[in-house]
Amino acid sequence: MTDKTISSAVIIGAGIFGVSTGVQLARRGIRVTILNDGPAANGASGRSLSWLNSARMRSEPYHRLRMAGIDRYRTLFAQYPDTDWLRFDGGLTWDADDAGNEIAAAYRHEVSLGYDARHLAAEEVAGITPGLDARAITPQGAIFNPGEGWVDLPVLIDLLLQEFSALGGVLVTDQGAARVVVEGGRAIGAQTANGDRFEADAVVVATGSAVPKMVAESGETIGDGTPIALLVQTKPVAHPLRAVLNTPRVAVRPAPGGTFSLDADWAADEGVTLRPDGSYDIDETVVEALLAEAAKVMEGNPKLEIAAVGVGGKPIPGDGEPVIGALKAIPGYYVAFSHSGATLGLILGELLAYEVATGREHPMLATFRPERFG
Repeated sequence: MTDKTISSAVIIGAGIFGVSTGVQLARRGIRVTILNDGPAANGASGRSLSWLNSARMRSEPYHRLRMAGIDRYRTLFAQYPDTDWLRFDGGLTWDADDAGNEIAAAYRHEVSLGYDARHLAAEEVAGITPGLDARAITPQGAIFNPGEGWVDLPVLIDLLLQEFSALGGVLVTDQGAARVVVEGGRAIGAQTANGDRFEADAVVVATGSAVPKMVAESGETIGDGTPIALLVQTKPVAHPLRAVLNTPRVAVRPAPGGTFSLDADWAADEGVTLRPDGSYDIDETVVEALLAEAAKVMEGNPKLEIAAVGVGGKPIPGDGEPVIGALKAIPGYYVAFSHSGATLGLILGELLAYEVATGREHPMLATFRPERFG
């Protein structure tokens, strides 16, 4: 049973937020078209570290939302327990050996929330989670969070799109970028670069780092803190590491087929230059340095080789918190813009679809409304 107030929706963006929302709307019997400026997952979802977590410190509503997000992945994992694209093998993190080290404070905070955490000395780590070079762990120790995991978003998006298609959803990827069509003060659909219009009762903009700019074209404001991100995918290597690592110099995440995904803010800052035409120059020496940093924290310091490099904006709202829901100044216009796209991917699609379909606000999204930037 459902109480839908609309019969059709168009979604701009075929990353995890757009596709997840599209599937949820289609399950409610709503006709959905997803428009994307290329293949699905060609934006931030295709180059995300995709660490499933609610570690460290953030607002209480954001923590609850992330925990609900992880819950949905656990439900999915129960359906695919032997998969190599969704795993719950834990996360391990440590800070630099300096005055900014917050491991003890982070551990106390996580325990206060009931977030599963263990504060380990370097010599204890090998007995808890394999694949680490314990020499890399600083004297303050590390936090192991056994309930954390990771997902390969392109594989998940493909799986969701199969269901989306079976439910009658339509994916359009060959007509260039799309824009929202606003007439009479209301969003009535979208128009692609080729000029085709797709009219609908509701429009959802889920274009990652492009959301603030698209909203600005309609006279609305969303704070934007998007940096450039760099993700390096390695070639397969036989290695026992299973947990996601977040260390002072590199984040390392296992990936399907014995590969690893790597990123670090410093590598993006030092290794990526934006060209005037909007494309990027990548400094290969910085990429090699990132591979070396990853090898240092992995048992046996394996030789890592580059398979692929992804560069682009990492969607982060100006205040760091998700921006989800209706643009109240423009009826029919909804947005999904947030960091932690992997952790939130399934739950945000579910809650946003609830709002689009019913016209009611979900209480879990109360503090994440777009109008807070007005």
